[in-house]
Amino acid sequence: MIVRAGAEPGPVGMMTGHPGRTARVLFENGGPAMSPHEIGLYVSAAVVVGAGLRTLVLAGSGGGGPAAGGPTAAGPGEVVGVVRAALLRRPRATAALFAVMAVMAVVQYAVPEVVDDLMRQPGALSDGQWWRAGTALLVQSSGLMQIAFNLAALLVVGAVAESVLGWWRTLTVFLASGVLAHVVSLSGWSPRGGGDSVAVCGLLGALVVTCLLRGGLRGPALKADWFVLLIPVVGLVLCGMANNHGAGLVAGCVLGLAVATGTRSGLPQTAAA
Repeated sequence: MIVRAGAEPGPVGMMTGHPGRTARVLFENGGPAMSPHEIGLYVSAAVVVGAGLRTLVLAGSGGGGPAAGGPTAAGPGEVVGVVRAALLRRPRATAALFAVMAVMAVVQYAVPEVVDDLMRQPGALSDGQWWRAGTALLVQSSGLMQIAFNLAALLVVGAVAESVLGWWRTLTVFLASGVLAHVVSLSGWSPRGGGDSVAVCGLLGALVVTCLLRGGLRGPALKADWFVLLIPVVGLVLCGMANNHGAGLVAGCVLGLAVATGTRSGLPQTAAA
């Protein structure tokens, strides 16, 4: 029997390279036909999403776990509250990045040729088209579902990152990790494509390291929230699988070591009702 299930758009699609496209999960003679590589990508995506939501709560609330008076779980309410508070601080760098990506989304549908002109192309580095490592951030080569997910992820992760790292550190991590991930892709991992999800992964990696370095993940808090440290681990795993999101995560973690000094202590805590 063959069963075809619709792919869930978003992080799973981003990492597997098939956002917005029907994923074929085949069952031949009662057994799944997914390869170990595909299974690894799906598991990695699930870990990044789950641990990433908790990271946003930890970073945005000042990094406190239960022992420090911080939230005890990354439920929908906690995530929405932290993101709302971050947006109320008017994150200008995130707003600017979001505006650029939104405008480019309109442009790529009005002028489809723009996508091929700006995204990664096989042989680009050998042809001297190194600039594609930067312009590939501006177009979403997999279409509408990639645009929708990446814009939402940029707004949510970017707002919290900017509230903690500040505007210039946020821009630095976003651009540096994104460009590096596309350079790695052009070198052979995935020569054709484009999108800014790799840069958003960089912001997430920087937030994890920032939480760790400023003491938000030590003692009882680390015991309760150890799983957020799976993000850099997954980054290394994805690098081993030649997936460019791994490069973004690892680059963000490394950059987090450099920019953590002087970062803000997170969002103001809401008074108990």
